[in-house]
Amino acid sequence: MHKYWFHIGWFPVRSYSTIFLLAFILGLGFTIYVIKTEKKEKYIPAWLDLGPLLFFGGVISARIWQVFFFNWTFYSKYPGQIIAVWNGGLSIQGGIVGAIITGWIFARIKKIPFWELADMAAPGILLGQSIGRDADFMNGSAYGSPTGSNFGILYPVGTLAREQYGNHPLWPAMLWEGQADILLFAILMMLKLKKWPTGWLFVYYMISYNIVRFFLEMLRGDSPRFLFNWDAAQWTAIPMVVAGIIAGVWLWFDERRRKKTASLDETAPMLD
Repeated sequence: MHKYWFHIGWFPVRSYSTIFLLAFILGLGFTIYVIKTEKKEKYIPAWLDLGPLLFFGGVISARIWQVFFFNWTFYSKYPGQIIAVWNGGLSIQGGIVGAIITGWIFARIKKIPFWELADMAAPGILLGQSIGRDADFMNGSAYGSPTGSNFGILYPVGTLAREQYGNHPLWPAMLWEGQADILLFAILMMLKLKKWPTGWLFVYYMISYNIVRFFLEMLRGDSPRFLFNWDAAQWTAIPMVVAGIIAGVWLWFDERRRKKTASLDETAPMLD
């Protein structure tokens, strides 16, 4: 657990920033790799253009989510820290919302099917998220609550977790989430072996990840609690699960409608 790899003069090279950036690059690289294996190379130029837009759109939205929904109590007291993304504090869920909006706008402008792009992105997102949790661990952020036993992570002096909970082992919530992301990623890659309605792979990601996130948040100790003793991530997860279910049902009916229309077109009599 080290916040800094090294310093270049006065400039610190932070573990959080570098791992976060590498996680995004790996996720994007894996997306392009999958596109190549599926013989969809025509989408690669679009993804090379879209990648940087997703990064900046996702980071901005992730920071907004973190500041105003997750920890406004802190940032309202220290407004100078709002732009200090290099210190950590990026909401994965907020980043996904920003990336969805960015991707939808891009798809509309370029006239590319949005749900096809979303399906392509799903495996890379899970892979990137799993590595991103390592960034949290190295930074000493996204920590859990006390386990009440000898089991858990004992954070070193100088971390927020140590300042809040002292010499108490904490649940490894962020590490378990990273491991869960790998399991969800493996299941998703198996699902890709079968033909599904366009968009369902991304819907699987939205529903499965947010369900896992909801329950793991019960172990978190770094976020304020609200109604039902839920934190901001749980209140974000529930609408995203509902939105995923609605989107999945709509996509299924839309797929059936298009197949029926295509079948009618094929069987329609030729006019002389």
